[in-house]
Order: sequence, then C-alpha cells, then structure tokens
Amino acid sequence: MKFKTKIGSLVLLILIAATANAQRIKASASIDSTNILLGDQVKLFLEIDHPKNVQVTFPNVPDTLLQNVEVLGKSAIDTVEMDDESFQKQIQSYLITSFDSGSYRIPPFWFKLDLDGRIDSIPSNGVTLHVHSMQIDTTRGPTDIKYPYGAPVTLKEVVPYILGVILIAAILFFIFYAIKRKKNNQPIFVLPKKPKEPAHIVALRELDRIKQEKAWQKGKTKQYYSEVTEALRKYIDDRFEIQAMEQTSDETIACFRAQRSLLKDKTFENLSRILKLADLVKFAKYQTTPDDDNMTLVNAYFFINETKPEEKKPETPEETEEEGEDVQIK
Repeated sequence: MKFKTKIGSLVLLILIAATANAQRIKASASIDSTNILLGDQVKLFLEIDHPKNVQVTFPNVPDTLLQNVEVLGKSAIDTVEMDDESFQKQIQSYLITSFDSGSYRIPPFWFKLDLDGRIDSIPSNGVTLHVHSMQIDTTRGPTDIKYPYGAPVTLKEVVPYILGVILIAAILFFIFYAIKRKKNNQPIFVLPKKPKEPAHIVALRELDRIKQEKAWQKGKTKQYYSEVTEALRKYIDDRFEIQAMEQTSDETIACFRAQRSLLKDKTFENLSRILKLADLVKFAKYQTTPDDDNMTLVNAYFFINETKPEEKKPETPEETEEEGEDVQIK
C-alpha cells in the first residue's frame, strides 16, 4: 500500500513539473506595421520561448497566407539566449505583402513540441493586417508621390562634357587653320627640314663619285670636267657666298682676286688652273693628257680641303692647364 502511494506521488510530481513547463512555453506572432499601402512589404515574426530540453518544430507557412496576403520570403530560425539559462527564444521572420485593400485576419500558427517523447502543440496569437489604397485628391489633379530633388553634380558626370567641348574646339581650330593655309597656297602639314649638310661634305662626296666612275678613262672627258667644275661651283656658292653657278670662270676668278684674303696664293692658282682647263675642254675641244685629268681631280680635292671650315677640336686637360698657366704668368 505504501509502495502504491509513493508511485502515485511520483507521477503527480512529474505531471506538475510538465504542467509548469507547459505553462512557461509561450508562442507569439507580430508584424512590423498593421497598416500598409498596396504593395508595401512588412515582416511577420513568429517567436516561441521554451525550455532547452523541449524540441520545437516551427509551423509550415505556405506561400499564400490568405487569399490576398502573399509570402515573399522567409529567414532562418534564430536562437536567442534568455536570462534563465534553461530557457531560450527562437525567432523566424516572413516577408509578406498584399495588392488588394482590406483588413485581413491572419489566424494563429501552431508550433509542435516534443518533450522527452511526449508530443504536444501550442498556438500563437492571430494578427490583423490593414491594407489601404492610395487616396487621390480629384480636385487637384494628378500629383507626384515624391517630389524630385536636386542631386549634386559629380566630376564623373562633368568630364564627358568637358572633353566634348575640347574636341569640338580642336576640330574648329583645325578647320580654320586648314582654310587659312589653303588661301595662302601653303601645305597644311609641313615636315621639319633636315639640317643642311656642310658644303665641303657634299663636294667631297661628289668628287668621290666622279673618281669611282672614271669618266675620263672612258673617253668622256668633257663630261668629266663639267662634273668636276660643277661640284666646285656649288661648293664656292655655299662656302663663300659667291654666285659661281651663274658666273663664267673669269667672273669667278675675278671675285676671288678682288677678295684675296679668302684664298691662299697656291689655292687661288689651283682653282684658276682647273676652271681655265675645263673651259678649254668644253668650248675649245682641247685634248688633255692623262696627267691633266689626274691633276684636275687632285687639285679639286686640295682646293676643298684647304678652304673648308676648321673643325674645333675638344680641348684636352693638358691644354687647359697650359692656358691656365699662361694666364697666371700674364
């Protein structure tokens, strides 16, 4: 009899503990806002507070809660620790909307509980959602929902316009420049001129060509003397600014005779001999000897080498020291 009494007491204690736990399990539902406009979106929160030893299964919420309330998405179940370490809170949110105006009563959601194999369920509270349409003032006509606002202009937005203005200005400048050049009979694009070669370089190169061709050995004596004198005349024209290309041999010799400081006596004699012999060959059909032909080319080389500008040699350190010593002596 006593044993039965003890068993009864123990069962009673278990039932009392289970009842106490059940009383402390609380499920609730809430929404961000109970009043929305057509198409606005709000969040529906499902929460449950329960002991940690109770296994909770959240309700299976369909894509359409009611005929006019749709579920757009849901979050994962989040667990929050409570002050009482033996309890915890679990939360899951749903994004809902409606496109029809009216008041919609969302019914309670049922959570499934499992306490050591004992299956039970608990409901949440129901919530009401009021969906309002946009009220239109027919007396004022259509108006914007949100008025436009002025945003600051950024550099990224301005740069394309700046580049466009620069490009148009460059095109206009080129057009006016081309028209002006065309009116003056000038080319639009002018290539930079190559630096002029020194006169003696050009003359010596021409004499080297004449020497290689050896026209005097091929019976072309008149051509040979004409080419030699032409090379000398171009050199004289450029080097001494005497218009030898347009003058006769006598006129060229007379110019040098009037300016004897330009040539040494021997150099003057060599030039006179070359020009006079060339005139005899070209105009008097004078028959020259091989020695005359060879000496004419030798004298032409001699004339150019004697009269070409002196090249400035770089001063050596020894010459600089000697000049410094001379200055100190003075």
